[in-house]
Parts: sequence; C-alpha cells; structure tokens
Amino acid sequence: MRICLVSPYDYTHPGGVSEHVRHLAAELRSRDHLVTVMAPSNEVDDDNDIPGYVRIGRSVPMPGNGSVARIALSFHLVRRVRQLLDAEGFDVVHYHEPLVPALPITVLRFHRGANVGTFHAFQRRNLGYYYGRPFLKRYFKRLHSCIAVSAPARDFVSRYFAGDYHVVPNGIDTARFHAGLEPLEALRTPGKATILFVGRLEQRKGLPTLLDAYAEVRRRRHDVRLVVVGDGAMRWGYERYVESEAIPDVSFLGHVESGLLPRCYASADLFCSPALGGESFGIVLLEAMSSGVPVLASDIPGFRQVITPGRDGVLLPRDDSEAWTRAILGLLDKPRTCRGLAEQGVITSRRYDWARIVDAVLEVYSEARARARLHMVAAGVHDSVPGLG
Repeated sequence: MRICLVSPYDYTHPGGVSEHVRHLAAELRSRDHLVTVMAPSNEVDDDNDIPGYVRIGRSVPMPGNGSVARIALSFHLVRRVRQLLDAEGFDVVHYHEPLVPALPITVLRFHRGANVGTFHAFQRRNLGYYYGRPFLKRYFKRLHSCIAVSAPARDFVSRYFAGDYHVVPNGIDTARFHAGLEPLEALRTPGKATILFVGRLEQRKGLPTLLDAYAEVRRRRHDVRLVVVGDGAMRWGYERYVESEAIPDVSFLGHVESGLLPRCYASADLFCSPALGGESFGIVLLEAMSSGVPVLASDIPGFRQVITPGRDGVLLPRDDSEAWTRAILGLLDKPRTCRGLAEQGVITSRRYDWARIVDAVLEVYSEARARARLHMVAAGVHDSVPGLG
C-alpha cells in the first residue's frame, strides 16, 4: 500500500507521538509498504535526510496538558497538501491526533481515500474539544476507522466524539530494548544500586516526588545513586533543588541519543516513573520492562494499562514521596522479588513488540479501505479515487 502518516507535532523534536510514527513507519516499510510521513518542523528543510519525511510548515510551542506541544498552526498549507495528495494517490492516510490543528485537519479536508485516526492523549478535560466540537465533528466524520492507544485514551476522546474505537497500544522495539546489554560505565558505581528516571523534565512527570523519596533513601543508606535522563524547561530548577538540599549522587544527563538509551536502562537496578497524570500509556515502563529492569510507577490510569501490580511492576500513590521511599527501600532489600518482577516484565513487554502492533494496525487499514469503498460507491465517485480500486 501507499501509506501517509500525518502528525501535527514537530517531527524533529523528541516526543511520544513522533517516536510512535517513526517506529510505525519503519515497521510498515519492512513489510514493503511505501510510507510517507507528513509533519511540521523548524529544524530541517525540504532536502532533509529522513527517509520518507515531507516537511509541511513550521511549528510553534503551545502549552497544554501539563506539557508543551509544538504544532503547525498555519492553515496556509492547502496548496502543498493538495499537491502531495494528488501526486501520491495514497491508499490510506493515517492521522495521529487527527483533530489537532492545523495539518491533520487540512489533510482530512482534501483526502478522498481511506482515513484512519489514532488518538494518543488522555486528559481530564479538553476545552478545545468541548468548544470546538461543532466545527471538529465534520472532520471526525471523515475518519473511516479510529484507534485509541489505550482504554483511558478511548474513554477520554469518546466523551466528545462517539465512535467505534479499536484499542491498539503503543509498541516497543524489543530487539532494541532487551536484557543483557552492556551497561554504561558512567552510570554504574561499584557497591551502589542505580535508580533511573527517563522522561521530559516537566511538572506532570512528577520528578520532585522521586527526588524527595530518594533523598530520604539516602539518609538511611549510602549504597544507591539516582540517574535522570531527559531535558526540559524545569531542569534548571530541579538541579538547583538537588544542590540546595545537598542530595548526593544525583546525575542529570539531559537528552540522550536514541542509540544510548537502551544502555541507560541496562545500567539501572530500579526504574521509577512518578508521573502525576496525563499519561495515556506507559511506553517508558515497557522500555524498562523489556530491558529486564524492575519498575515502580504511579498508580494512574495510563500506567494501569501496562502494569499488573505485584506481578510485573509496582504501582504507588502519585505525589506521595513517603510511599515511594518505602517501596524503594523494600525492593533494594529484596533481590529475589526484583528478579521476579524483572523476569515477568520481559514477558509482558513482548506483547507490545512493534511486529504485533503493526499486525493490528494493518487490520484497521483494511477495515478503513472497505468502508471508504462503500462510501464512495454510495456517492457514485468510486472510480475517480486513487487507492480504492
């Protein structure tokens, strides 16, 4: 098939949706499909060296859901979008967050073939969806099939746009993240256990809970260190807090190149994700689990989709540093429990391998193409639409 993946987010800036699109594109290409990725960017021009990527517009930062999304807000994209759609004749266009301005909506407006939308987000509420629903409904109706990456993501979006959603989770590359990789020497200290955090340094990721818990752990024992992987606007404040509170052995690595990230997990004895909410799925949890690292995570809806408490991980109250302190101290003293969690975590993670996820996505594509054919036949325009023959 000729497939186009459309994302509203800056494709060259680190982010969960962009990573999802990259891996999905790679797995689809491995099965001999022709894949184009359409997304904005501020960092590359049209002569970029990213396979199959077509830059459409520039992005601007927009705060929302405790984070900052970099999206293309300009609606002056019509000419470029129509040229690409006419030239490529895509069998399927797959939109990631299809109702986020402005690129997905522009493509939805003009693509006459099969349209699939994946909804990634989970929030308590979305004022854009609430007030924009009358306008957005006309575009939602152009989707022939819908995917949500988790049950919480499905329940969230269906409050505003009722539909028949397939739950197809995010995937991970189990060949990239696996147990037995060589640790990074800089992240290991003889005689000390390494606790690892991976995530953007923003409020919703809950790093202060872990910092306070770790500080208390260090008051009671000295055979542990903390490694923080990730960057963001709050990094400076976190570093100053660690310095002012004299919390020992905390390393802030900033953004780590993707090639080194699996070895960061391989260097850890415990992985902690104390997110406060707003997570639709636990991709970092699965990366750690696939790497054979015991996982502690907040008891929030998105993480419950991944972790079975006491079996392949530990779920803890969010924003409760005392509970995190007790859990960390308990696991540090129970190597057999840690091994059991790690072994079961590896087994659980295999269910989310990209090969399995793409099987499910391709089934949705087939459904969308069949529905698009029926719609076009009913409208009497089937023969004029590429990809629907």
